[in-house]
Amino acid sequence: MSFLHRQSFFVALLLALVIYIVPLASAAESKCAGEGQFSCPNCGGISVSDCMDCDGYLFTDYNYGLCYNRKLFNTNAENGNSDNHYPFLWTDIVGTIVWFLTAGIATACGVGGGGIYVPMGILLLRFPPKPSSGLSQASIFGASLGGILVNIRKRHPDEHIRDTKGTPSEEHPGKMIAYEKGKGPMEIEDDREKYLDGGDGKRKFYTRPVIDYNMALFLAPMEMAGAVLGVIIQRVFPNWLFLCFAAVVLGFTAFKTFKKFFVAYAKDKAAKEERIELTKRESQRVLESQKKKESDANGEGAASDAVDDVEGNANTKEEKEDEDDPKQLEQRRKFLEEDSRQYPFEKISYLILLWIGLTIITFLKGGKGVDSVIGITCQDAGFYVLVAAQFLWTLGFAAVFGYKNVKGVNERVAVNYPFNETDVMWDFKKLQFYSFFTFVAGIVAGLIGIGGGMVLGPLMIVMGVNPRVSTATTATMILLTSSSVAVMFVMSGLVPWQYAVYFFFVCLLGAYIGKTRIDAYVKKTGMGSILVGILATIIALATIGCIIILFLNLAKVDWCVDGFKAFCTVSSEEDACPTRLLSLSAEEIFPY
Repeated sequence: MSFLHRQSFFVALLLALVIYIVPLASAAESKCAGEGQFSCPNCGGISVSDCMDCDGYLFTDYNYGLCYNRKLFNTNAENGNSDNHYPFLWTDIVGTIVWFLTAGIATACGVGGGGIYVPMGILLLRFPPKPSSGLSQASIFGASLGGILVNIRKRHPDEHIRDTKGTPSEEHPGKMIAYEKGKGPMEIEDDREKYLDGGDGKRKFYTRPVIDYNMALFLAPMEMAGAVLGVIIQRVFPNWLFLCFAAVVLGFTAFKTFKKFFVAYAKDKAAKEERIELTKRESQRVLESQKKKESDANGEGAASDAVDDVEGNANTKEEKEDEDDPKQLEQRRKFLEEDSRQYPFEKISYLILLWIGLTIITFLKGGKGVDSVIGITCQDAGFYVLVAAQFLWTLGFAAVFGYKNVKGVNERVAVNYPFNETDVMWDFKKLQFYSFFTFVAGIVAGLIGIGGGMVLGPLMIVMGVNPRVSTATTATMILLTSSSVAVMFVMSGLVPWQYAVYFFFVCLLGAYIGKTRIDAYVKKTGMGSILVGILATIIALATIGCIIILFLNLAKVDWCVDGFKAFCTVSSEEDACPTRLLSLSAEEIFPY
């Protein structure tokens, strides 16, 4: 309940922010009208109050009062030419290094990295806030894809799932206590050998993929629906309000991540001490075993034989108690075989279908700077029908697979399926809980350009999901969400194509190499909490960066706060200029 109270406090804080700032933004609309005019090269030269309205020239030079086009690794410096006025070679090189390292660390920690990419895009790459948000989504898309390439081949942490009923957990009804709990390495090995030797001769160990596809099929469409709403809201937000919201969300994220670090560090420390204790116990057992052999050799093993008989009787009694209905056992094994598939193609196909459906609707609907493929605009009723279709598609998907998850759990409970203590026992109450916070995470992802993992990761851990499973499953969901949001940002003309494509591949490579190396290091040392602490520190610095940027930008315009943008603006045919985004040549997209 304390977690719910903290989340409710955060929601209340956001509502208070909206209630206080929305009237301020509305009132500011007329105050700043006509101020801060910039020269836009479009249509032979026009003036705009915000370079975000200058199609193809989204970057602002406050010193010269003009809008210019940003080119990747630009080395030219031709004064008076808005395309080649600004060299960013070293900025882009340093950005490449930062993005590469961030992708590896963030992916290994189970987050997209948007809390780092957004402020770094503003401070380091000198992108405006909204294009920085879009670049962040492209970067998260690449990083999460690199993580998927690693995760999709990995197995669940529990690689020795048995087909027996086991000992029911009193704390978690419907689940079983792990056979390995409280045992040392030798004891575990002996117990596993006894399991394989017993039963009907068909016993074997089962496992599962580290990605929980059932969870992803329910939560991914919920997060995507939230991301659609987040992008819609982002279209009307002025930059200063965008930065205020980003600072609040990132600040809360830093707080939650630091708490996660302290909890994770305490668990790592306790686990390390437990391993030392178990090692001592195993050494003691070896010594006792040697003494027993010496006693047997001297003819003093009668008492030990009596003890062995008692233990043997206890094991026989345990095996009898573990016997169950042959029909239940057969059905349970079928479920275990079904769940053990490393590549459940039908589930992967459903996730791909979800993404394709949402992407097709997005292209049909169109966006700012890009015409709809069927010729509709935001002034047509068809536009809003397609917006509704986005929500129906994603929410309908979530409803179907939410029902399937509940049904699947009930069927497995009926045959005494050996649920792990970290498995999610889906019921309608859990569906409501997860769907609400996942939808909110999606809104945040679409609005400020983070992947949503910073909200979903802590949520899953609080709900008891295995950290490795939550990390892999969240990365899968982030891939779907960030890719669809990145498409929407690029379609809206807010992100230069060459930057989006380049940093996509930088983050893909960084995530693949970084996650592989970091996972190996964490497995060797068992101290993965250190990475969480580093991530929390970076997010806290990013929060401070957003606040600094907010005040610097306001100072540039004499503390004048502009109002909300118009949601729907359509140029007349007489005033319309050819859009640059759809007429880019291959040389313009990949000039170097």
